[in-house]
Amino acid sequence: MNILDKIIAYKKKEIESISSITPIDKIKEGHRLFQIRDFKNALMGNSIKVIAEIKRCSPSEKDIMIDAKPSLVAKDYEKNGASAISVLTDKHFFGGDLDFIQQVKSAIGLPVLRKDFIISEYQVWESFYAGADAILLIADTLDFEELKNLYDLSYKLGMHVLVEFHSFDSLVDMEKLSPEIIGFNCRDLKSMKTDIRLFEKVYKGLPDCSLKVAESGISNHDDLGKIFKLGYNAALIGTSLMKSGQPGYALSSILNKVYK
Repeated sequence: MNILDKIIAYKKKEIESISSITPIDKIKEGHRLFQIRDFKNALMGNSIKVIAEIKRCSPSEKDIMIDAKPSLVAKDYEKNGASAISVLTDKHFFGGDLDFIQQVKSAIGLPVLRKDFIISEYQVWESFYAGADAILLIADTLDFEELKNLYDLSYKLGMHVLVEFHSFDSLVDMEKLSPEIIGFNCRDLKSMKTDIRLFEKVYKGLPDCSLKVAESGISNHDDLGKIFKLGYNAALIGTSLMKSGQPGYALSSILNKVYK
């Protein structure tokens, strides 16, 4: 069993436990506190965009910046050129929390992506009322029908979706779904190692109409430049920024700009 299998097995139990306390019908009666911000539009333009991620720890890196305050990191990211913020909300494996979304939304004006292992309708509704502007769906964790149903529900609620895949085998499903925003993650889910050379290999197979996001393994300005030259619209960067201990400064270095 690889780490993804372990995470999904745990997530299923977690959802079962939470939904027994607060059923989905109760979730649907909630009130969203924040207006939806346009995640897709934030990734468009003539320059490479960065979705800067708030990640406290991970199974592969262990503690990264375990005591980081999401609102402060988000402000730092916004000041230093981020186009959107990704917030890891998985608690058990990544030290996140669903409440981090509200904390971040209250502190900044950028759109916020909820990054988690979303495998159920319950989590989509939960994301909406927590204030997420977009959610991550990982193709490797869902069959095509499940992926499409969760994708369609998210859009019905007004949120965008970043559809992520890791395996070349998923390209057929990506072509069928033709998502507005597609992300290729160059991390091998068995070894947890990254290989940024895969961004070039997979690019020609991505749907023409999709905004394209490169995920994982990007750690410097040269990496970002290569991604941009290939044709990617954006990069999702988290580990290298958070490991620096100064996420905003690290972001400005990668972008090769200094924002006042």
